[in-house]
Amino acid sequence: MKKKIFLYSLALAASMPVAAQETYENAKLTSSELNGTARYVGMGGAMEALGADISTIATNPAGLGLFRHSTISASGGMVSQYNGNSFDGANKTNASFDQVGGVYSMRTGAQNYLNFGFNYHKGRNFDYILNASGALNNASQNKQSYLKGVLGNEANGGFDVDKNSNGTYIGYEGPQSTYTALTWSQADYLYWNTVIPDANDGKFYYYDATGYNFNRKHTGYIGNYDFNISGNCSDFFYWGFTFGLKDVHYHGYSIYDETIADNKGNVKVLDQRDITGTGIDVSGGFIIRPIEDSPFRFGAYVKTPTWYDLTTKNDTYLKNNTTEGGTYDHGETYNSYDYKVYTPWVFGVSLGHTVGNYLALGATYEYEDFGSMKSRINDDDGYYDYYGGYYESSHNDRAMNNHTEKVLKGVSTLKLGLEFKPVSNFAFRLGYNYVSSMYDKSGMKDPCIASLGTSYQSATDYVNWNDINRFTCGIGYTVKKVNLDLAYQYSSQSGTFYPFSSLKAEDLTNYADGVKVKNNRGQLLMTIGYRF
Repeated sequence: MKKKIFLYSLALAASMPVAAQETYENAKLTSSELNGTARYVGMGGAMEALGADISTIATNPAGLGLFRHSTISASGGMVSQYNGNSFDGANKTNASFDQVGGVYSMRTGAQNYLNFGFNYHKGRNFDYILNASGALNNASQNKQSYLKGVLGNEANGGFDVDKNSNGTYIGYEGPQSTYTALTWSQADYLYWNTVIPDANDGKFYYYDATGYNFNRKHTGYIGNYDFNISGNCSDFFYWGFTFGLKDVHYHGYSIYDETIADNKGNVKVLDQRDITGTGIDVSGGFIIRPIEDSPFRFGAYVKTPTWYDLTTKNDTYLKNNTTEGGTYDHGETYNSYDYKVYTPWVFGVSLGHTVGNYLALGATYEYEDFGSMKSRINDDDGYYDYYGGYYESSHNDRAMNNHTEKVLKGVSTLKLGLEFKPVSNFAFRLGYNYVSSMYDKSGMKDPCIASLGTSYQSATDYVNWNDINRFTCGIGYTVKKVNLDLAYQYSSQSGTFYPFSSLKAEDLTNYADGVKVKNNRGQLLMTIGYRF
């Protein structure tokens, strides 16, 4: 008979005080969204050569060099998810404050300007509800943990299970080792101390499942705070540099409910994870008019990696509702650790052209190699400078970074936009924004990587998301020094959800078919600005 009470605080933080994160968790933080002013969004973000919009501060900083008057603006609106079911009180439609900033422009010559800008914009809105369910044929989440024990040691991607001095099952590097294997995750700990050991005979068993139901709510945001200096040289060459700060606030809560075969009940895993932290980056760019008497413009820019310092906390609870087998009715593990992630470099080129004062056309191409993203492990031996400041050193998590290079790939972003003014103070805008997939279709969340990123995993699910297609439109109206802009954006993306990765050990296999999921959103955005 299963015992009724079991509560455990995972002691990884004491034994392994440094950590890195896992590829799919990192990917949640690295991709950005199309957001900013309503004019920028309405034109699909294709303003990196046209400039004169504060949202280009985060892409091509030279865009602020085209300002000849000081300006301030603020933007906000509503974001709606068009698919999925509500879960745990999360709403599918939410208000969003998206941008506020200003540019101070001062003349330094007859046709020369020096500008200073600051802008906040929401670089990532995490509000999203993910629902997935599917059949399982001779597979289960507990079987994945069981098979890692069959693999036997860390070198093979598994671990050797034995009790420690407290009577708790731990996965060790091998039969003769007293060190916890890096492949031993928080999820493995829960299963090996609740479901897999039988309370009656002390032997180890796995339990096949017939199906699962999964729900997760994502909330939070990444706030971008950008500081810019830019200039205009004789209406011929425009330059700019931006120093960026990022503020991360992510919260995820999920329930994974697995139905055990032969009417033997179910197992539920409730997982809550919070990620907070900061990041910094620097970008620079230019815009040039190569033909003196033509308004045609060419722009180019580069952005350094964002160097993130992050903290993640999880509280994960397993409820064992099986009718036979197992040792405990429930178990809990919680943890907190610090880590670093360095995102890829970003390179972009852009074209812009105007016809008279009634038509503007823009196009931008960006490239970002997500396979080069780096997980980094914090070292114990930080150092103090002469002024008493403490600096924490780190090194690459090679095992996880090799996995990232295989699973993630280079991403191309194409932005196209136009603005038409039938009269001088009224504008129509259209845009298209395409982002290729960052995921290899055969990629998976590998549970057998000997990495601290594996050790701290508390959930086994992952999604391989496909391309993003965004369609935008908008209008703008100007009254004296005040401008009012509206934009609508529809974003469409599909993906394949997996409850756990495929795994084989000896003659046993554990495989779950992927199921299709969607992330389709609509955004209504308004900007009010003042020029002085």
